[in-house]
Amino acid sequence: MNTMKNNQHEESTYALLIRSQAEERSIPEAGVYLLLILTMAFSVWQSAQQRFVVPRIGVVQNAPMVQVVSDSTSSA
Repeated sequence: MNTMKNNQHEESTYALLIRSQAEERSIPEAGVYLLLILTMAFSVWQSAQQRFVVPRIGVVQNAPMVQVVSDSTSSA
């Protein structure tokens, strides 16, 4: 008799959670989820707007990038 009583009342955890979910909690919970999604989207957008500077490793800071060669033999 004990096993029959246990079999009648066994339910999955998911079924218990679905049945116990309160409707008054769903609206504030949806608001919190929306706020989290908007915050994440704003953070990604703000990061995308920032400038990204790659440091030049091994390049002397004051060295010219182009060497200018003057040709004194040409006439204008």
